[in-house]
Formats: sequence, C-alpha cells, structure tokens
Amino acid sequence: MTGLGCRAAADPPLADRPIRAVATTGMIADLVDNIGGERLELTGLMGPGVDPHLYTATAADMGRLARADIIFYNGLHLEGKMSTIFEDMRRRGIRTVAVTDALSATELRPAADGMHGPHDPHVWFDVRLWMKAARHVCEALKELDPTHAASYQARTDRYLAQLADLHAEVRRKAEQVPRGQRVLITAHDAFYYFGQAYGFEVRGLQGISTAEEPSVEAVQSLAAFIAERRLPAIFVESSVPPRTIQAVQRAVAARGHTVAIGGELFSDALGDAGTPEGTYIGMIRHNIDTIVKALAPAQGEP
Repeated sequence: MTGLGCRAAADPPLADRPIRAVATTGMIADLVDNIGGERLELTGLMGPGVDPHLYTATAADMGRLARADIIFYNGLHLEGKMSTIFEDMRRRGIRTVAVTDALSATELRPAADGMHGPHDPHVWFDVRLWMKAARHVCEALKELDPTHAASYQARTDRYLAQLADLHAEVRRKAEQVPRGQRVLITAHDAFYYFGQAYGFEVRGLQGISTAEEPSVEAVQSLAAFIAERRLPAIFVESSVPPRTIQAVQRAVAARGHTVAIGGELFSDALGDAGTPEGTYIGMIRHNIDTIVKALAPAQGEP
C-alpha cells in the first residue's frame, strides 16, 4: 500500500491505463471530460455552489492532486488559496495546466486596483474564449498521451462545434433584450466577459473576488444606479450568499423604485450533476434564458 500522494511503483505506462486527471472548478472538469472522455479517471474538486475564490483544499484533495498525472485549473488567481499548491505539484513533476494560458494579455480584462491577480479570471462567460481553453486542454492531453492524440482531437472538434452553436445562440437570445435594457447587475463582478461578448453593461456589488464583504457605501452606490436607471431586475448567484443582493434590493426600495430578483445565475460553479445546469453548455444556456426573461419580459419566454 502506498502512502498519501505516492504513486504505485508498478504503474503501467500511460497509454495502457486511464489518465488520473484532476480539475478544480466544475466548468473545467466538464471541459476536460468532454475532451478526454473515457481515457480519463477524472476528479473534480469543487462541486455545485462552491466559491473557488474562497476554496481551501482538504487533505483528501491534496492526496488526489499528488497522485494525479495531470492537473487542470483556471489560473489568473481564481483559485486564490491554491496557487502555492499548484507550484508545489509542479516541483514534484506533476503536469499542471492553467486553461487561461491559452489566452493573450490583450484578450484579458485587467483587474481593478486592489483586486487579486493581474487579470479578471472569469473568462468562461465568453464562449469564444472557452473554445480557446478547449484547444489548450486538447494539446496538453495530446502531449501527455500521444498514443491517443487522434481521439482527443476528434472529441475536441465535436465539442468546438457545439460551443460555436452555443455562442451563436447566446448572441441571438441577447438580441431579444432592447439595447437600453441590457444592464446586468449581479452579486460580484464575474460577468465582464459576458457583457463584452454579448452587449451588456455589467455591474457587480462585490469586485472580481468575493474575498471581502461589500461595504455599505457599495450597496448604496449600486442602489442609486439601479434606481436612476429604473432597472427591472437584478440577480443572485449560486455560489454567493443572496443576502448581499437582497440588501441592494431593499436599498433600491428605499429610493422609491421596485427592482425584482430576476433569478439565480451560475457564476463560479455549475449546477447539480445530472441537471442541464450541471454542464457548461447547460449553465450558459440557463444564464442567458434567465437574463432575457427578467430584463425583457414583454418578449415572452426566450
């Protein structure tokens, strides 16, 4: 029996056994699964409703990471408390892959002053950027396991076609919201890339990270903006406690305007396994449908 994190001395070659892969967030686990398929023995660390900004690895997580053949994570300090762990795994000779390494600096939004990391990490909300992440995952698996390179490429090509259709669907549905009503207010600043890609003005109560509680001043400032613009709806997030947005809603009411909670969006985590929202495609589709229904109710169901 091997100790925690030790590899079995008699491990067969990679080409002859499943690859032990670990992914941090649900979005990344879904991406890796679509590309690696049955070749992978895949473990996702963060389940539904888990905030990666605040996640602390458990002892069991450390064992899974240490036994992995390859580790996939977002990067750009999304998994803020795990950065040193990834560095340690690299020093042990375990391949670690940040999916956002696929993107150039010009494609990334710089983080605001005082925020963690140099860039906004929430790149998955622009489906075109996630397509680049998919290609990066494919290349990493082909390099690790060249015997099955053709299989990885074929799966990637199929998935990229699905993502291209998804991007077109989100653009089409976004057009149902009149341009003046395309204002998305959420619990934290996770939707910048979505706004840039699909034509929404985006405001978050908290910053790019959820590590700090929003101030009273931030709540009042956002409430003033909502009341001035007469916005119909604001949104809670599955991985952020709803009390912060509810505080904004009360502050807006105190200013004489009624704003609805338009629904729950998935931001830093997927939905439950076995549901449509438990996949990246289903999560993106849920979000755009929820946004359109709340901001353009006269348009009917999206």
